[in-house]
Order: sequence, then C-alpha cells, then structure tokens
Amino acid sequence: MPDGTAHNAEGGSAIPEPEPPTERVELVLGPEARGQRLDRALADRFPEHSRTVVTAWIRDGRVEVDGEPRAAKTRVEGGEAVVVRIPPPTPSHLEPQELPLDVLHEDETILVIAKPPGLTVHPGAGQRDGTLANALAWHLKDLPELGGSDRPGIVHRLDKETSGVMVVARTEAAQRALSAAFAERTVHKTYLAVVHGLPDDDRGEIDLPIGRAPHHRTKMAIRTESGRPSFTAWEVERRLPRHALLRCLPRTGRTHQIRVHLAYRGFPIVGDPTYGRPGAPGEEHAPRLLLHAWRLAFRHPGTGESVSFEAPLPQDFQTALGALAALPPPRRRR
Repeated sequence: MPDGTAHNAEGGSAIPEPEPPTERVELVLGPEARGQRLDRALADRFPEHSRTVVTAWIRDGRVEVDGEPRAAKTRVEGGEAVVVRIPPPTPSHLEPQELPLDVLHEDETILVIAKPPGLTVHPGAGQRDGTLANALAWHLKDLPELGGSDRPGIVHRLDKETSGVMVVARTEAAQRALSAAFAERTVHKTYLAVVHGLPDDDRGEIDLPIGRAPHHRTKMAIRTESGRPSFTAWEVERRLPRHALLRCLPRTGRTHQIRVHLAYRGFPIVGDPTYGRPGAPGEEHAPRLLLHAWRLAFRHPGTGESVSFEAPLPQDFQTALGALAALPPPRRRR
C-alpha cells in the first residue's frame, strides 16, 4: 500500500515530500490593539480567519512578536512587529449545494450578492450545510480558500437573520486585498434598521466598547473596561408613529455591534430576540430581525476604482415597515 512517502526511481533511500507551502505575513499592530490579547488583536487583522484558527497558529508556534513567540493571552501594547506563517488550508469537506444566489454584480475578481434573511454564511456548530459557503462552492468551482476550506472566498459575514449586500472574492489576490480593506476599515458599510421608539435627535454617534456578556457567552454587551473599541454612527431615515427607520454606519465590525449599540441607547431593533423587546407593540409584524445591509462601498481589488453596491429591501422588510407605519401613535399621558 502507498505509505505517503516518495521513493527514488532506483529503489534507494526515501525522498521526503516537501512541506506544504506557508504564507509569511509581516505586520505592525496599531494603537487600537493596546491592551488586547494577542489572539484577539490578530483576529482583527485577519477577518477571513476565525479567532479559533488564529489561536491555533499561536499555539503551533507560527506567530512571533518582536522576534519571539508569545502566548495567545499576552496583552499587547500596540506597535509590535508581528510575523505570521499561515499554513495552507486543510482539504475541503464542504459539500457543494445548488442553492439560489441573488447576484448583484459579477466579474473575474469579485461576486456581489444580496443575502436573504435566514441564510447562514458558513458552516458552524449545529449546521454543516445549507449555507452560503455551500452555495458558493456549487456556483463557483475555483474560489480561494485562504479563510479556510469551509469559507471559500468569504471575507466578511452577516448574521443569519440579517439580509443584505455581501462581497465574495474570486481570486487569492482579491481575497487578500478585501480582507485587508475590512481590517483597515476602508470598507464603508451602511445598514437600515427599524427600531422601537423615536430618537429625540436626527443623528448621533455611539462610541462604546463591546465584549462578551459575562454570564451569557452567546451574547455581546457594552464592556467599558474589557471590550473592544466599537463605533456606530446613525441618522433617522424615516419616523413612524411608534418606531423609526435608521441608517447606521458602523466603522468597526464587532459581533452584533449595531444591535448592541442601539439597544444600549434605548432603541432596540424590532424583531431582535436577543437584545430586543419581545411583546412590545409592533413585534407581531416583524418576521425576523429588521436589519438590512443596504450598501457596501470599497476599492475594487481588480481595477482599483471606488465602487459601491446596494441590495434592495427584501419584501418581508417592506411589508413589516408598512404595517408599522399604519400603527396608531401612543396615547399621551395626561
């Protein structure tokens, strides 16, 4: 039986097979990393990889900080020179599936889609198929796997119930460029959210750090001491009798960022089962979380031109908005 070792043609000593190539990346941590754990700081710089993967690199000795290996829990100061040797992706176990894709734009370098609500972006615990990644593996056979074999071409994510525009890289060069753009915050994202209540102001900014909730590991919360810097600008797009349609512009990309920020300010998103107001007026009209990634603007990795793409509001969002607009205003207290 083959033993996986190459032998020379004359039956002499074994010829060891070369190690799979690795990618060497050199970077300098910015001031925003100060006080963060090393694994968290690097996860911010490699958004196409999960934090679990980044932690494995550190554990396997693939990361050096100022010329020395460090533990994943090491707190960084910002300004450190880091070298990362990224291993090649593991063989793919992703099952290609013929699922519909709403394509907004396609060229040789990128694919832009409108993700429907209810679609998970990539496989994870409890869901191994039926994801966007499975659909991409079917529709585009040669997507790069720099983010791991289960995330072909994927450079950012949306929550399962969030609809809207997403960009997918079709080449390794495009994936590197787009991943760097998201990490450096040069990608401009605009969301539409329907919230409970009516803000007094027409616009505002929320600059509050976000981290894991201390007693609920699946939830996020405002953590002033240990959270990661998080910034969301917002403005009122439309006022309804009891609710408001907000345009949100997050400058960072933390998990559940818009949901947590708005809920903390007293304006939770309608239909949010985690941070919202179950049973509040209007909830009965929300088929899901009323959050939509409306616009994505970035520099095209192939042409270098500034481009932007918009995903129209899905029908379920429009229907809910119309129902909320027909609600009577709350009675004034005497």
